Amino acid sequence: MHPHLHTKNNRGCEDVMRALDECHDEGFIHKLFGNCNNIKTEVNKCLRAARLERTAKNREEAKKKREKTMAIWKDIDENS
Repeated sequence: MHPHLHTKNNRGCEDVMRALDECHDEGFIHKLFGNCNNIKTEVNKCLRAARLERTAKNREEAKKKREKTMAIWKDIDENS
């Protein structure tokens, strides 16, 4: 199961998500026989890549923020 597909975080995957929506629109029997599985795998790969990019970016931002906080605390400790 994947999260809501059409969000601001998934803009890079819109084409493959649209293809999955179109495949699902072809009907239940089409999905039942696995005709959408390859597209769903591509959606999962795309969403995973987007998530890994976001987490790497967030990790770097958190590291910078933590370093800034530690520098402030070090300054406070030295001047107290």
